[in-house]
Amino acid sequence: MLKDALGSYRGSLAELDRIIDEDPNNAEVYYDRANVRSGRGDIEGAIDDYSKAIELGLRLRERFLAHGNRGIARAALEDNQGAFEDFTVIIEASPKNRGILRTALYNRAMLREKTGDIEGAAMDYQQRSEIIIKSKTGE
Repeated sequence: MLKDALGSYRGSLAELDRIIDEDPNNAEVYYDRANVRSGRGDIEGAIDDYSKAIELGLRLRERFLAHGNRGIARAALEDNQGAFEDFTVIIEASPKNRGILRTALYNRAMLREKTGDIEGAAMDYQQRSEIIIKSKTGE
C-alpha cells in the first residue's frame, strides 16, 4: 500500500483483506490495514492488526510506528497499561529516528499525567526536551 500526499492509504479495505487471505504472513499488509482501520474509527480492529503485524515481524522503523500507533489506539480505549508498554518499547529501544523517540516520550508523558504519575510524566517531558535541544545543536 502507498500513502498519498495527504497521508491516506491507497486501496480499499476489501483489497487489503484479499491480500491477507492470499498471504496471511505478510506483516506489512496487516500494518497497512491497521492504519486504514484506525482512520475509519475501527480502533479494536486496528489494534488487532498492529499486534499481528508486530508478531509477524516488521522492518525496524515500521515496528516502532506500529507500537506507537497501537499505543495511541490502546490509550483511546483506556487500555493505559497496554499503551504504556507500547510507548516504553520504543523508548527503551532508543531509535535513531529522534522524531519517533520524541513522540513516544510525549505520548507516554501524557499517559502518565492522565493516570496521576506526575513525576514520571515530568521525567519523560525532560528527556524529550533534551532530545530536542540536542537536535537543534547538532549533537
